[in-house]
Amino acid sequence: MARLWQGDLTALGALYDKYSSLVYGVALKGLQSLCEDEALTHDVFLTCARARTYDPSRGALAKYLTTLTRSRAIDRLRARATHHKYLKLWSLMQLSTQATTPISHATQQERQTAVAEALSTLKDSQREVLELSYYQGLSQREISERLDVPLGTVKSWARRGLLQLKEQLRHQLEDVMQ
Repeated sequence: MARLWQGDLTALGALYDKYSSLVYGVALKGLQSLCEDEALTHDVFLTCARARTYDPSRGALAKYLTTLTRSRAIDRLRARATHHKYLKLWSLMQLSTQATTPISHATQQERQTAVAEALSTLKDSQREVLELSYYQGLSQREISERLDVPLGTVKSWARRGLLQLKEQLRHQLEDVMQ
């Protein structure tokens, strides 16, 4: 790792040769998707090359790579679940809008307007994170990389924004739930 951090790219090849089967095995067990497993393996080694998050005093490199791979696999599973959830919701919305009555159409437009207005009251950072997540389907890790901010910051902005939206849209949510 020290050689890699000093810019020796041959060290990345050596690390890959030694640990790729371990990383790929963990990715395969977690994701169970050949394409995603390969992409995750690639991502883990690129992370090693870019970030200096490995600390040898905290444990062996194999354990670090296993933990990193498992964490990234969980992130991808969450993103996949979120993506499927919103695709399903979107398809339900499409079905419901195909046979709308004038009243239901007006109600839907009112809700969309209320959400847009509530979003406009959020801080720019909170609004941007929520729009990237819900409208573009990006995971929080992808948002973190796109905005070049720490993952924890993205999570904070999303949580605060959602709590503010929930409070602002409380009445609309109550109407929908009834």
